[in-house]
This record gives sequence, structure tokens and C-alpha cells, in this order.
Amino acid sequence: MSKTVVVGMSGGVDSSVAAYLLKEAGYDVIGVTMQIWQEQTTQEIEQEGGCCGLQAVEDAKRVAMELNIPYYVMNFRKEFEKHVIQYFVQEYAAGRTPNPCIACNRYVKWEALLNRSMAIGADYIATGHYARIEALANGRYAIRNSVTATKDQTYALYNLTQEQLRRTLMPVGAYPKEEIREIAKRAGLPVASKPDSQEICFVPDKDYAGFIADYTGTPDVPGNFVDRAGNVMGRHKGIIHYTVGQRKGLGLSLKEPAFVLEIRPETNEVVLGYGREIFKDTVLAARMNYMSEADFEDGREVLAKIRYNHKGAPARLYHEADGGVRCVFYEEQRAVTPGQALVLYDGEYVFGGGTIVR
Repeated sequence: MSKTVVVGMSGGVDSSVAAYLLKEAGYDVIGVTMQIWQEQTTQEIEQEGGCCGLQAVEDAKRVAMELNIPYYVMNFRKEFEKHVIQYFVQEYAAGRTPNPCIACNRYVKWEALLNRSMAIGADYIATGHYARIEALANGRYAIRNSVTATKDQTYALYNLTQEQLRRTLMPVGAYPKEEIREIAKRAGLPVASKPDSQEICFVPDKDYAGFIADYTGTPDVPGNFVDRAGNVMGRHKGIIHYTVGQRKGLGLSLKEPAFVLEIRPETNEVVLGYGREIFKDTVLAARMNYMSEADFEDGREVLAKIRYNHKGAPARLYHEADGGVRCVFYEEQRAVTPGQALVLYDGEYVFGGGTIVR
């Protein structure tokens, strides 16, 4: 008897090819687009596109018709509002820099979609992520790097649970992007040449501060730029406009380029520094999720990434008393940013990860 898989279809080429590959492999495929953020007018959604606009629905529907598979739109606006939008706003207000895609993956694309898919009798869910899932010899499931380093998306998937991994298929991770587009062309999929979406789907103009101000109805509160010693260096326009490591857009005329070192919401201050001050060799992380192994011994060697486009660097890992970890790099890393993810690798496999505290 064929297994049933619900494929999250964003209207893009990757998820469309995922549906195609799974159907070719003999699965009973159901296509689903998650309606998550559609408070705009119809005209705005059509213009902006992205992974959750009307254009995404239309493109996914056309692909489903070409593949001759059932297709539905499921409403996840409530879950998206709670776990992504509110989290995004609260993190910026607390002086941290969130990664909304990680939250969306964990709580919407997996938890909510998986629960609803299981409720309708599906065996698996699937996505178009560039990553692979493998069952390891120790009985655990882990995400493995995609075959193509340029599109690898494992960093944003570190927070998935063992049950979610067990119930998930990621067929696209076995192919480079160029081959995915070729497969789409050969299959006659109407999105074969559709460009990839790069921006955060609910902030298509990239004006995060403007979005937060509109969402909360709270105006920016200007404050002081200060150095480590507390000396005032100028005025900032509100802490939600800044992130650790930022150099451009400070609006100051200084003797040398300055960087944001720290954001202090309790005093409404943005701390600036110069040169090597932006580098650190130690990262503290909390809310850990372990993947390839359930735990580790202090001093464990890992390859650690501190942001999505970070190549990763060798480090040693130690337990902290609060359940978090201390990650000590062999060489200092630039712009360790609270709120971002610390993702740990054991070779090609995700060992685990957590949220950077400092």
C-alpha cells in the first residue's frame, strides 16, 4: 500500500519538484499551501508575492494540476501570528535579532502542518528544503547537509524534534539547484524558471523597524549611542533599527568606522566599538535542541555556525548550569548576535543548536 505524503507547496520550484519527485517515487502526494500572512490588500499580495501571497497559491495550484495531485490551501494564520510575528516583534524590542524562518519551520511548517496532516491520515510531510534526513545507527534522526553547499538550508532546521524528523521527507536535498531546475523543465512544471524568494515573507520591503512600529502602534524611542565606558557618542533613532555587527546606517561622523557591539533595552542604549572589539571567541546559547546525539561530554569538538551565511568554525562545547551551552571557538568570530541561532555540526550532520544569549 502506498504511503501518503503532504507536501508544503510555496509555489516555488523547489517545493514543486519535491512533489514531483515523491509522486515519481510512488507516494500518494497531496499538495498544501499554508495561508499564513494575508492581511494586505489583494493588490499588495499580488505585487509582493513571496511564499504566502496569492501568487504563491496560484503557482502551486498550477503545479498541482500539472502533476494531477489533490491540492488544498490550509489556514495557519493563527499559528503564524503567535509563533512568528509576535516572537519577531518581541525579540527586536528586547534588543535581540530573531530568525523568524527558524521559528516558522519549527512551529508552523512542521508542528502545525504535521499535526493537521496526521489528522487527515498522512504518513509524512515533505518540503523543498535543501537538506537531507537520515536515520542514524544510534536510533536517532538527524539532518545532513545538502549535496550543494551554496543552497544548504540545514542551519534553519536545527530545532526540529525527533518525531518531526521521523515523519518528514526532503527529496530536494539530494540534488544541486541547477539540476532541480532542469528536473522542473523536463517535467513541464510552470514554475521552472521562477526566481527564488529572498526576503522575510511578511516584511517584503525589508523595513523591519517600520513593520514593528506599525504592528505595535508604538513609535520609535530615540536614545544614546555609547561606548563601552558609557561615554555618549551620539543619538540613535530607536533600538529596533539596529543589530550587533551593524556598521552602516548609524548616522554618525566618527574618526573611524564603528560597529554595534551591544543593545541595552533596559537603558535604551546602543553600544558602539571599533576594530577587534566586534570579535569574540566564546558564545553562550540556551534552549538547546539535540539532534544526532542526545547529549555530549564537555570538551566535545564541533563545527559551529553563528548565523545563516557563516561558514562555520571549529569549537569546543561545554555544559552550562542552566541547561545551555558554552561554545569556545579556536579563533575569534565576528559579530556574535543575541537572538540568532548557534548551530552545531558533527561532520555533515546537525549535532544540535540553540539560541545565542551572548
